[in-house]
Amino acid sequence: MRIADIRQEYMRAGLVEKNADADPFRQFDRWFHDAVHADLPLPNAMTLATATPAGRPSARVVLLKGVDDRGFVFYTNYTSRKGHELAANPYAALVFAWAQLERQVRIEGAIEKVSAEESDAYFETRPLGSRLGAWASPQSMVLPNRLTLATKVGAIVLRYGKHPPRPLHWGGYRVLPEAIEFWQGRRNRLHDRLLYTKQAEGWKIERLAP
Repeated sequence: MRIADIRQEYMRAGLVEKNADADPFRQFDRWFHDAVHADLPLPNAMTLATATPAGRPSARVVLLKGVDDRGFVFYTNYTSRKGHELAANPYAALVFAWAQLERQVRIEGAIEKVSAEESDAYFETRPLGSRLGAWASPQSMVLPNRLTLATKVGAIVLRYGKHPPRPLHWGGYRVLPEAIEFWQGRRNRLHDRLLYTKQAEGWKIERLAP
């Protein structure tokens, strides 16, 4: 089969203004719960796009770990490639793709680090192996082999045992949305796209052409 021949007709649902919540965070909560209740694998997986100061983009999948009316939170190594790009160009885009529901959510906005207290609290909820890995991995840097990483983990175990504190190079970021788009697939590629744009007085909702 040719890649170009892979097709799907979208027929599950629609998205019209009268049924959409005026608050995009509440609308996101509705769709996120639909994804969870549909037993989708990793419903909190999202593509994170960053860029260098020169505008060269990069993207990867990370996991959403919190959302409220301030924004969308994920955690990572601050010295990773994405960390360096966010330090130099503090804007990001997120995409949730829930293919089984024929839905996407696109988010764009500035980014900030979450507080040390928030990062500490989340770090304590992580499995021990993940906490040790946060110390051992020089994320995005070249490793000579996997044994090097295993050796680093062993050294961290000897140093901290089962209670490693959060390393200062690891913590959370919050994407502060300026625009949130909800995309619902429709028949004949005439998809529904509702764009929420942040205004001084609240959120403006507009329909985009598919």
